[in-house]
Amino acid sequence: MILVLGASPLVTLAVMAEQGGEGHDWATWDAFHDVWRRLDRALDHAVQQGAGISIPEFEILIGLHRDPDHRLRVRDVAAGIGWEKSRVSHQVTRMVGRGLVARADCPTDGRGSWVTMTTEGRRAVLAGIRAHTAALEQLFWRPVGTDADTLRSVSHRVLDALGPVEPEA
Repeated sequence: MILVLGASPLVTLAVMAEQGGEGHDWATWDAFHDVWRRLDRALDHAVQQGAGISIPEFEILIGLHRDPDHRLRVRDVAAGIGWEKSRVSHQVTRMVGRGLVARADCPTDGRGSWVTMTTEGRRAVLAGIRAHTAALEQLFWRPVGTDADTLRSVSHRVLDALGPVEPEA
């Protein structure tokens, strides 16, 4: 195998695809990986442009939006997005500073706290949902079109191979 020094991982993978990779279809992996990364960046950009919030902020706000009381324990936010509690806590502190959420002590657990959505957080998550949905329509649902069942089937097989989601340590 020839590795191109200083080349991007995608260039290296493309070289592997041309040479064969022990029977693996590297061209399919390259296509999937490129789509995954570019779509992720495009959705992040759409949410930032449409709502003025980052994807980590959006993920936390979506969890709060889905809760009937618009509040969750830090540990539940962490479990919902697969982050460690300390990472959520740092992100929540930044979001408190931006007025998107508030933190309240939990009366039944002196060590725990609630994260609640503010009015500004609700405005931001609704704008984020609109921007995210519009980007998905243009960049995912339309191009996938009638291949949705096939994509869903392949996605489920890959998810099964990955196994259950484990929170970050």
